[in-house]
Amino acid sequence: MYKMKCPACGATHTVKNGKRRGVQLYVCKECGYQFRNSRAISQDALWRSYQDGKQTVAELAVAIGVSESTIKRRLREVEREWEQPVLPKGGIVHLDATYWGRNSGVMLALDEGTGRPLYLAFIEHEKVLDYVDAIHSIEGRGYAIRGIVIDGMRSLFEEFKCYKIQMCQYHMIQIVKRYLTQRPKLIAARELNALVSSITTKLGEDFEKEYKDWKSKWQETLNRRSILKSGKTRFTHRRLRSAMYSIDFYLPYLFTYQQPGCEGMPNTNNKIEGTFTDLKKNLNNHSGMSKENRKRFISGFFLALCEF
Repeated sequence: MYKMKCPACGATHTVKNGKRRGVQLYVCKECGYQFRNSRAISQDALWRSYQDGKQTVAELAVAIGVSESTIKRRLREVEREWEQPVLPKGGIVHLDATYWGRNSGVMLALDEGTGRPLYLAFIEHEKVLDYVDAIHSIEGRGYAIRGIVIDGMRSLFEEFKCYKIQMCQYHMIQIVKRYLTQRPKLIAARELNALVSSITTKLGEDFEKEYKDWKSKWQETLNRRSILKSGKTRFTHRRLRSAMYSIDFYLPYLFTYQQPGCEGMPNTNNKIEGTFTDLKKNLNNHSGMSKENRKRFISGFFLALCEF
């Protein structure tokens, strides 16, 4: 039978002596020294194991040697409340929102240089006002915005026209593919798909020239109309035209990162997308959390990024 070893005299003649805050206590029968379970873990260490170590409540209970209800109680005692952090002097801002259920989302701004959160807010629906509040908060805390990277909400480009805006090129590719599919039958659509898919490797002026040439080459196809039963006409290749209109709208913002004064600006928002992916992976390990516990978990996740 395994016996706890007394840290004072080294004897194994020890017995259990009750619990305190979920941690087993022992007393040595040889010298009378009382001590705690060597597997005891601090609140902060417990939270890190739960949040970053991706251990479930059941796994933590087995590892520490206490009940699941004790683990849950100790986790509830951990305070994790988000406060907008002190910011560096300035830089490039990644701005986006993500969701993990109906009416449950978070608005996040990241600093391109450090990857640290600049702003966090829990939201129910993504609105332009949420983005505006984020920018006002960041600037109000003394951060000089050199540019903003976003992924396509059209009204934001008018709202933030006074800033340098980079449209995520990866999202541009996805927008076009949603209209044209991965393998379109129309040759014009195939060529447009190929052109947009190469956007990340091109200079802005080269892409604009090739796109202009494509529009000229397929002008007749783009303008072709079909007659409906009612006698009215409509464009035959409407999805192709929709893809074209999307490119026309976003084209002024696709190569901002190549402009003078925008050194260090990325052409995609992969940094913030990767952060959201890590967050959701961690959340998936702890299904069934209440709304308040989920907010506390998310706050703790981003507070840890601020400390990194």
